[in-house]
Amino acid sequence: MNVFEQMLSRYTIKTNDDNINARHEVMQQITLAGLYRGGFFNKAAFYGGTCLRIFHGLKRFSEDMDFSLLKKDESFNLENYFEPVINEFKALGRDVVISKKLKNKQTNIKSAFLKDDTAVYNLHFRTERRIKIKIEVDTNPPLGFTTEQKLLLLPFSFMSHCYTLPDLYAGKMHALLFRNWKNRVKGRDWYDFEWYVKNNIPLNFYHLYRRISQSESIDYEFTRENFVELLKNKILTTSIKMVKSDIAPFIKNHEEMEIWSTEYFMQLVDMIHYK
Repeated sequence: MNVFEQMLSRYTIKTNDDNINARHEVMQQITLAGLYRGGFFNKAAFYGGTCLRIFHGLKRFSEDMDFSLLKKDESFNLENYFEPVINEFKALGRDVVISKKLKNKQTNIKSAFLKDDTAVYNLHFRTERRIKIKIEVDTNPPLGFTTEQKLLLLPFSFMSHCYTLPDLYAGKMHALLFRNWKNRVKGRDWYDFEWYVKNNIPLNFYHLYRRISQSESIDYEFTRENFVELLKNKILTTSIKMVKSDIAPFIKNHEEMEIWSTEYFMQLVDMIHYK
C-alpha cells in the first residue's frame, strides 16, 4: 500500500459522496504538505472550515482551502508555491495542474484551482475530474488574530501554521453574517456555528470586529449587542430547509440536523461566549 492509499484507507467509504469527500480531503492534506515544503507557512496561516475539519475533528467535509498572510504583503505571489505542491503529488504518484481563477473585480484574495490533470492520471483517477480544490490567500488580512502550530502525520510529519479556535470562530461568524450568495445559503457556515457553540469555544470578538470593519461599511460603533441583533436577523431571514440541503452531502449523520430550526439557532446565539 503506497502513502496515498494509506491516507485514503483511514476513511469509511460506502457511497459516492464518501469517496469524493475522502479523496478531496487526502488531496487537501497533500497540498498542505507541499506548501510546508515550499516555506509557505513562514508567511501565512491556515484558517476556515477545512482547517477546522483537518485539525479539530469537525464532522463535516470541506472543499476550499483558505489562508491568510501573517501581515499585509501586496507583492505576495501564490504562484511561487505551485511547484512544491505539484512535486508533492508527483512523489505520491499523482499529477495535478494548478491554474489561476480570474475574478471579475480586484480583491485582496489570491486564488487558484487545484484540479486533477485527467490527461495524465490513470483510469482510476480519471473518475475524479470533479474533485477540485480552490485555494485562496488573503494578502491584506484583518489583524487581531493569533496562530499556533498544528501537526499532521501524513503524507509525512509536518507542522501547519493555523489560526487558533477563537479566531477561526470569528472568521466563520463574519462569513455567516456577510457572505453574499444572493438566493443561496452555505449550510456549512451554520453547521460550524453549531460546532463552536457545542464545544464551548470563545469567540474573539475583537478579531470579528476587525474583519467586519475591513469588509463592510458600518457607520456606527459595532458592539456585541449589534452583533447579536445582526445574527438573529440573519437567522430569521434564512431558510433552514436550504441550510440543511446544502450541508447534507458533506456529513454522514443526517440525524444531526433533525433539531435544526429557526428557534434552535436563535437559542444558540444566546449561548455564545466571548474572548
